[in-house]
Amino acid sequence: IMFKLLSFYRREDEPPLENGWLPYLGLAFQFGSNPLEFLRSRQKKYGDAVTCKIAGSYFTFILDPFSYGAVFRNGKNLDFQKFAIETSRKVFGHADFTDPKYNLTYEELHHVFRQTLQGPALHPLTSNMMENLQFVMLRSKTSAWTTEGLYTFTFRIMFEAGYLTLFGKDEKALRDDTEQFEAHKVLIHTAMNDFKVFDKAFPLIVAGLPIGIIRGVKAAREALAERLQHKYLKKNSSLSSLIEQRMHFFDPVPHLDELGKARTHNVMLWASQANTLPATFWSLYYMLRSPEAMQAAKTEVENMLQETNQKSGDTEKPVSFSKDQLDNMPVTSSIIAEALRLSSASIMIRIATENFTMTLDSGSKIAIRKGDRVALYPQMVHLDSDIYEDPEEFKFNRFLDENGQRKTTFYKNGRKFKNYLLPFGSGISKCPGRFFAVNEIKQFLALVLCYYDMELQGEETLPLDNSRAGLGILQPKQDVLFKYKLKNTATV
Repeated sequence: IMFKLLSFYRREDEPPLENGWLPYLGLAFQFGSNPLEFLRSRQKKYGDAVTCKIAGSYFTFILDPFSYGAVFRNGKNLDFQKFAIETSRKVFGHADFTDPKYNLTYEELHHVFRQTLQGPALHPLTSNMMENLQFVMLRSKTSAWTTEGLYTFTFRIMFEAGYLTLFGKDEKALRDDTEQFEAHKVLIHTAMNDFKVFDKAFPLIVAGLPIGIIRGVKAAREALAERLQHKYLKKNSSLSSLIEQRMHFFDPVPHLDELGKARTHNVMLWASQANTLPATFWSLYYMLRSPEAMQAAKTEVENMLQETNQKSGDTEKPVSFSKDQLDNMPVTSSIIAEALRLSSASIMIRIATENFTMTLDSGSKIAIRKGDRVALYPQMVHLDSDIYEDPEEFKFNRFLDENGQRKTTFYKNGRKFKNYLLPFGSGISKCPGRFFAVNEIKQFLALVLCYYDMELQGEETLPLDNSRAGLGILQPKQDVLFKYKLKNTATV
């Protein structure tokens, strides 16, 4: 009887329903162990859509990729904001800004993203990231071979450069070999370790495990926020316009203390790093594993250096590629897109705000209940052999057309297919920082090609860590060693 009370039943006009055998959890274990295979098996069994009970909620998965547009077009009936805010509050511990006492709206917050992460705002952001990447990379100017984990190498460079680009820096401390510079290194090292602790537990917190019972995680999260209080940020130069505007936005908000403001910046730190770091790793990893990709990328970077009268490997004259120049790097863009295709495992979720009927691409109609979650799992598209030949393989030129420019035309079952690559979501939930994220990865790849000789150690293919499936870019299950050294130039 209790099982019946905790489950609901399929109505005639609703998709097929699976409640599972476990009260509350339903199909959580089956889905969580391998979402891709779980959904492929349901697509084979049920077709275009299925509703599954997972951890107390009902998810209607749209399995037909041509019907993704039906979800994006139903914005008035499907709310992304509620799910996003609930998840953000649970994970980051910030205030409930839907409470009228804060006098804030989601639209106002989202407008800040558009203002500061897109269009003309990308130019200074890109320039600052270029400078910070080289500051971190070239801090040690030894030309001896160094062996390090590739993920470790990528993580430490991208984390510090990204942190400085968003939250600014003490210019004097970074110029002088003083106690201040040592204090900066300690701050970044500690922040990086706290980030790792928090990020590792992120899937558990999203799944509903209280943060307080996971050892050390709440302390790590609060330590990250402590460093992002406005009294510290206001001392820094080169603050990004994103953080500047958010500070101005939150400073006058009533009933919000200083740590409460800082917790909102924790959201920006995680959003800017958690997926960009592994995406950068996979882009570099696949490039190093493919001699053809490596040579094509080197040629593209060398041509860009020639066009801009710059020299590769000169540590005394920093390289500078503008946002417009980065936009004109189709080979590097294709390498990144292919790495994203192979490593992205996000889930796109909307909550139904009322009972309504959705028309799928086939013309069939399905009823959606108020409160249910409608979900898309783009990895099904990214690894679909009807869209991508040999979908498990890395092909650096997969996103290049016959003229060597960006390819945007893909087909499934002989039909042109629009939503062929969705690592950043789509519709209202599309990541507002996606242009900056791709630029960061391009800059990183271009600069390592400019400054380093590199050799990957080991030929084995690295497995993906599926424990983060649903949250974005998957991390590798283990690191891989590689050797690198500064290129021999007259200045080294």
